[in-house]
Parts: sequence; C-alpha cells; structure tokens
Amino acid sequence: MKKILLMSLFVLMMTVVAACSSDKEDDKASSGTEQKTITFGVTPWTSTVPPTKIASLILQDMGYEVKETAADAGSVYMGLSRGDLDVFMDAWVPMHQTYLDKFEGKIESTAVSYPEADTGWTVPTYMEDVNSLEDLKGREGEFDNEFYGIEAGAGATIESDEIIEAYEFDFKQVSSSEGGMLAQAQRLMEQEKPVVFYGWRPHTMFNKFDLKVLTNEKGFFETSSVEVITNSELKDNAPEAYEFLSNWNISLDEVEEMIVKIEEGQEPEEVAQEWIDNNQDKVNEMIGK
Repeated sequence: MKKILLMSLFVLMMTVVAACSSDKEDDKASSGTEQKTITFGVTPWTSTVPPTKIASLILQDMGYEVKETAADAGSVYMGLSRGDLDVFMDAWVPMHQTYLDKFEGKIESTAVSYPEADTGWTVPTYMEDVNSLEDLKGREGEFDNEFYGIEAGAGATIESDEIIEAYEFDFKQVSSSEGGMLAQAQRLMEQEKPVVFYGWRPHTMFNKFDLKVLTNEKGFFETSSVEVITNSELKDNAPEAYEFLSNWNISLDEVEEMIVKIEEGQEPEEVAQEWIDNNQDKVNEMIGK
C-alpha cells in the first residue's frame, strides 16, 4: 500500500513539474519575443494612409499579421504607451513633442519618413496683404472671428490655441475633421472671401488651391520632421519588424502623389502596392536584403 501511495505521489509531482514547465514555455511564447501581429494607429489624416498601407503590405510579405486601429492623435499615443498599438507612421515633430515627452520610455522615434514638411495657419494667395500671423492682428472680424482647425486633441489644434493666446487674437478655433475643415475653407475660397485654416504638406489642398502658409515671429509651427513612432517593446517583441521600420524612409512628394491618386478614386492598397512594385530596391534596403 505504501509503495502504491509513494508511486502516486511521485506521478503527481511529475505532473505538477511538467505543468509548470509547460506554463513557462507558454509565458515565453506570450512574452512578445515571437510577436506576429503588428497593430498600426491610424489618425484621420490623408497623410497617414499611404505610409501605413505600404508598411502594412511589406510586413504582411514578411509573415506578420497586420491590424489597423483608427483614433485621434492623442489616443494613438496613449495606445502606443500602453502597448495596445505598435506603430504610428505619421508623427509630426516638434508638433507632437509633447506626446513624446509625456510617454518617454514607453514610446520612441524609430525613423524619419521625410525631414521637412511645411505646416501652419494657411490662407489663399488672393489674400495678398496677409503673409504672416502678425498681419492678422486687428483683422479678425474679416474672418468672422473664426479659425478652422482639425480634430480636438491633435497637436496642431493645441498649438493653434497657443497661437490665439500668444497673439491675443479675437479668434475662436472651430475644430472639425480634416474633411469638414477643408469643405468650409473651400466654400469660402470659391467666393474669394477671407479664410484662415490649418494647412500642411503633404496634402492635396496645395495641388487643388493656391495657398500659402503664414510665417510668424514667435516660432510656432516650425518645419516638421515626419517620423515613425513605435512602442518601446516592439524592438524586443518583433525585431525583424522593428528593423524594417527603423530603415523606413519615403519622400514628401511621393506621399503627396499617392494621396492624389487615392482621392481620385484608386484603392489605398492598390496605390501602396504600386509604390512597392516601383521601388523594390528601396524596399529591399528597408527590410535588409
């Protein structure tokens, strides 16, 4: 009877050890070192779409599953910091520097897409006597005291509020989606009325309309570097994906050309694949071939 009891205890102990060993293996597999799903944060800006689609297709060719999560800029950075998102392809620095500082250690700038993107308060060129922010002072009534911006929470929206405060402008910022902002601006431009709104390149607005970005003497909206941001765990969890993203680069003109094609009716994936097919040497460099 003792022998049977001892044998039973031995079998039970071996079962527990085996279970613990299996649990450790499962923990290792789930620790992120073999991560095979890459999740992109996608803001509602046309400039975000082409680089996201290109990177997505390349990562799929590399064997990864890809997901996209639509959100405003603030939510994208929060998701990156929590590890819910892995990549954001359209960070504007220094405009988004507040997010990089806030989540320092949890997110990182991994690559520069293109180093010089113009951005800022924008007017149509028929407003010949308005060339700087300073030129707007005292003339807010001509614009019905409204500045048109993008969605609340975006870095541009925050900085535009800072401009209104710094210059003591009698402007109210009207926040909307990119499409809503441009629809309102277009309506006024078609009548050649005064209008001031947030503009940036790459964007088809500069192809469709004669526009100029206003200068300023206070250092607002410096020329931006557009960068790829990843959560800090991606380097260890998906090293091949991280290596590809760290080698990422694309020109502003190429992104703008793709935005035009998408707005003219081509599917974003089709446009992205066309770029990949025409730039295979660059793709091979980015993935380390």
